[in-house]
Amino acid sequence: MTVTEADVLEALRPVEDPELHRSIVDLEMVRGVRIDGARVDVQVALTVAGCPLRAEIQSRVTGAVTALDGIDTATIDFSVMTDEDRVRLREKLHGNPAATAGTHQGHGHAEGRAIPFADPASKTRCLLIASGKGGVGKSTVTTNLAVALAQQDQSVAVVDADVWGFSIPRMLGVDRPPVVIDEMLVPPEANGVRCISMGFFAQEDQPVIWRGPMLHKALEQFLTDVYWDEPDFLVIDLPPGTGDIALSLAQFLPRGEVYVVTTPQPAAQRVAQRAAFMAQKVKLEVKGIIENMSWFTGDDGTRYEIFGAGGGQDLAERLEVPLLGRIPLVSQLRKGGDAGEPIVVVDPEGEAAQAFTAIAHRIADELAPTRVYNPQLKII
Repeated sequence: MTVTEADVLEALRPVEDPELHRSIVDLEMVRGVRIDGARVDVQVALTVAGCPLRAEIQSRVTGAVTALDGIDTATIDFSVMTDEDRVRLREKLHGNPAATAGTHQGHGHAEGRAIPFADPASKTRCLLIASGKGGVGKSTVTTNLAVALAQQDQSVAVVDADVWGFSIPRMLGVDRPPVVIDEMLVPPEANGVRCISMGFFAQEDQPVIWRGPMLHKALEQFLTDVYWDEPDFLVIDLPPGTGDIALSLAQFLPRGEVYVVTTPQPAAQRVAQRAAFMAQKVKLEVKGIIENMSWFTGDDGTRYEIFGAGGGQDLAERLEVPLLGRIPLVSQLRKGGDAGEPIVVVDPEGEAAQAFTAIAHRIADELAPTRVYNPQLKII
């Protein structure tokens, strides 16, 4: 049976752009097909010049085409989308911008686009990882929790909202910046998790000296100008304390779920409770407590509670929420954060990774919202 152009397009339909997670046929990236006996030439328009995942696209296209009966060889001729192509692509994925006379009036929330995660119809659960103070391992918890959720076949994204202490890209193992398509940011992905961070916009040794309105606007753009594609979970690494960013996120994400990270000692627990009390004051639900650095297991197998014991349980009881898990203090957890190798990936059978996996299961299964939202139901 002779292979036709329609056969080739049908074979390519399941092939997704690795960043946009959409069919390259539906995205109109396939610009031409030529069949010459057992050879097929495919023209593919990349979204941007220097596409970081060009080799992955080539591999996926080649594999799909050569799987057809009678086709032995596939060659890929790459081109790049024009500016007009990228405008159409952004409109297809992200909605129509407010524009007059061919010029944009603004992007994201500034152009009137609502924050998608605030919509009652959104399926995304927003997990706000908070702490009362720094140094309790909140970003480590965020990173490994996000990856653990992704390992359970969940679609997961992370917003690194700690604009002063941004560290998520390094901890997650991200090795490239976001791709910009007509001012729509496509977040990079590592270990099954997409992320956006101030770390992509500031040098690592550059201080971010911003007042509240600028922080508010940056977070707004993270939530509106980034193509998130409605993940199952949006995990947000908050800065420590109860400042402007926490207030802004309470406004942006009224259905956000707050998870407070503490260490075992009473002093840390008392500070952590302030973050929980603030969440309650701004009508965000505190769903659980995660205790980090709970113990260290020595070479002799003995557990040493270096930072004391009981702080996480005491805080959970005070707030009347569950203590979701206790994370042991292990050197590989710190090393993995520095090297971009989350412990749930490099040592999945270790006690720390198992603790994160159990917490992820509890959040995904036991703590799923019981309320059902339907935007079509209205009281008039």
